[in-house]
Amino acid sequence: MEGIMNAAVFKREIFSDFGACLERPVFPVPGPSVSSEYVLFPGFCDVHVHFREPGFSYKETIASGSRAAARGGFTAACPMPNLNPVPDCAAHMALQREIIDRDACIRLYPYAAITRGEKGEELADLEALAPCAVAFSDDGRGVQSRELMRQAMLRAKALGKLIVAHCEDNRLLRGGVIHDGAYARAHGHKGICSESEWRQVERDLELVRETGCGYHVCHVSTRESVALIRSAKAEGLDVSCETAPHYLTLDENDLREEGRFKMNPPLRAPADREALIEGLRDGTVDLIATDHAPHSVEEKARGLDGSAFGIVGLETAFPVLYTKLVKTGLLSLDRLIDCLAVAPRKRFGIPLGQDYTVWDLGSAVRVDPADFLSMGRATPFEGMELYGKCLLTVCGGKVVYSV
Repeated sequence: MEGIMNAAVFKREIFSDFGACLERPVFPVPGPSVSSEYVLFPGFCDVHVHFREPGFSYKETIASGSRAAARGGFTAACPMPNLNPVPDCAAHMALQREIIDRDACIRLYPYAAITRGEKGEELADLEALAPCAVAFSDDGRGVQSRELMRQAMLRAKALGKLIVAHCEDNRLLRGGVIHDGAYARAHGHKGICSESEWRQVERDLELVRETGCGYHVCHVSTRESVALIRSAKAEGLDVSCETAPHYLTLDENDLREEGRFKMNPPLRAPADREALIEGLRDGTVDLIATDHAPHSVEEKARGLDGSAFGIVGLETAFPVLYTKLVKTGLLSLDRLIDCLAVAPRKRFGIPLGQDYTVWDLGSAVRVDPADFLSMGRATPFEGMELYGKCLLTVCGGKVVYSV
């Protein structure tokens, strides 16, 4: 624990205002041995998590999800609204807020739904929801109606809120379970084409051009989406996007006949992964979010065809990205911390406060889902040896995780 104490003393002595960390995100801290490489980061912020409560607490709870986040170095997260009841009115949002206030160990900023019940048929009560929602999203489903999305954008703009879009054209899904590529053809699986994502990104960008709404694209996975967003930014549109650790470090060549490799959108082709990395480098891809989506063991034990979509990611996000991108020279550590801690807060208006996390970058850890604090166990990184061990996470001046 000597290194952890050094980190805390280092922080107090050097920074009277921890907001300065936004300009210099990485700080070496003396460790207890020559093999350790301790660093102090601002607390990470994940704008895309599924904590499953209320409604699906057998998969995850606010308590377990926030503890998993803290172990991953996250001090803020934004739970998505695919819950029961869906937070589509003030009363439903109040139920979720009550659980958050009671059980969360980090700061949580919930989304409100774009449409009632996330059914895509009529808009939710956006005006009543705006004061307690970080943004509006129907994540888990794409809004299929162009006119309904246009109306949502106009109202969100008037309310000063982002539309955060799960881009998926249902007409193009055709029962697919993994990317429509070489692996699907070789193993007899129905594929999910890239067009199902980028075609709706294209539609929404046209609506952003018309309405002037602030717009953020969830879990970008295709090179076409990256190109569309790059062009929209060059045009000056108020657009941002995220991708997830698994899309940056895995592709369809890594697939196995196991449910832990099934997520939506799916792992794409190597060219898509390369385009996402390039998008991170040039700023087209603004930030990284985990899309932490836990399910029960039974729901993920039915192979690629029968398992539920979704994997967990909070406890592996930084080690995966540090090992696969930073240590290989594909991305700088400063840029990674910007994507995990700085850019999400800037885009979504989430304060940093007295939040920080201490890591030992020299420590190698093998991923064992049995050790997770999350109730979810499905991860494509199971068994991998990754560098980076979280030693301490502090949220609002309170220790929320320590080894």
